[in-house]
Amino acid sequence: MEGRELLERGKRKIGWARAHMPLLARIEEEFSQRKPFAGTRIAVSIHLEAKTARLALALKAGGAELTVTGSNPLSTQDDVVSALKAEGVAVFAAHGVSEERYWEDLKRTLAIRPNLVLDDGGDLTALLHGECSGLGEETIGVCEETTTGVIRLRKLAAEGELRFPAVAVNDARMKYLFDNRYGTGQSTWDAIMRTTNLLVAGKTVLVVGYGWCGRGIALRARGLGARVVVSEVDPVRAAEALMDGFSVAPLREAIGEADFLVTATGCVDAVTWDDLLHAKDGVVLANAGHFDVEIDVKTLRERAPSRVARENVEEFFLPNGKRVYLIAQGRLVNLAAGDGHPVEIMDISFALQALSLRWLLEKGKGLPPGVYAVPREIDEEVARLFLAANGAGIDSLTEAQRRYLGLSR
Repeated sequence: MEGRELLERGKRKIGWARAHMPLLARIEEEFSQRKPFAGTRIAVSIHLEAKTARLALALKAGGAELTVTGSNPLSTQDDVVSALKAEGVAVFAAHGVSEERYWEDLKRTLAIRPNLVLDDGGDLTALLHGECSGLGEETIGVCEETTTGVIRLRKLAAEGELRFPAVAVNDARMKYLFDNRYGTGQSTWDAIMRTTNLLVAGKTVLVVGYGWCGRGIALRARGLGARVVVSEVDPVRAAEALMDGFSVAPLREAIGEADFLVTATGCVDAVTWDDLLHAKDGVVLANAGHFDVEIDVKTLRERAPSRVARENVEEFFLPNGKRVYLIAQGRLVNLAAGDGHPVEIMDISFALQALSLRWLLEKGKGLPPGVYAVPREIDEEVARLFLAANGAGIDSLTEAQRRYLGLSR
């Protein structure tokens, strides 16, 4: 595609997102007037598509100097990159780059010597605690978008190695109750269906992991008419899945009946080579976790010959004569094989990010290193913005009710 055509297509995508992201539009308007990020350098690593471009432009409107890269080469959209560059944002990313180039782009993004970091999965943060530690001397803190990234942050904190405060945006109620559940649920099945063109109704779906993402995937699979089985290691989550009306079984037992298998654990080796040898012939494998480590793709490639069966679908021939189909190389399926979460969902999540970054800029220098929750007032502000944008209102407690609940004196 020619450069001009690429640019125009990117602009159209961002324009569509703008029209359906009222929360971020309102925040951007406020940022434009008050310039809270004036003189602030922000490094951003995120799935680089139209909705995230809107977040970047809102931060720029607030006076920030930005550098942006992609958190997954397969989710980067080159037309959006072109349009974002045309808006004066420094972007270091391209679709489908090598692993080596991916890490080079991350380092170029950090060369700005950021005051704030917006991370998605924790790779920028990892570099600031390792090879690029010298570039983080002026870093006030980081806001993290994903479950995987928060896990990495908590590990750093537990080991006493976290250098600055980190806001776990993923753990805000307005994030995990909406983005992780409704966003992942819809976008995962959108990607699987558009990539395979296979029927879901009447099939058996095995969901590996019943966190908020797994909940959403299971819920939407049932809505599409599938029989859903959940595999878990947490007995409480497994009990919840059972009470939600799903079957619960060990993975090795359930995989032999599954037509679709979707991982959403945030952990390594959720599905091993030995598990795959017990799979149903023709099972479709998809990963909805951030990193491509949940299905043991490395061993699968080493031990099973393969061919391209369809765009973004590989067919592997197991030594026992069975076949398995892998979508998007085992990478994050809703972005590597789709457009990611619905626009309105990311409007909520990115409103949280924008306001959390502002809070971190204001408060971060007075905080010791550690993992911090999104302040309740920000969570509730975003909720009220969402309700207002959808024409909904709520009641307020009376003073007598506040006293009864111990909320006022």
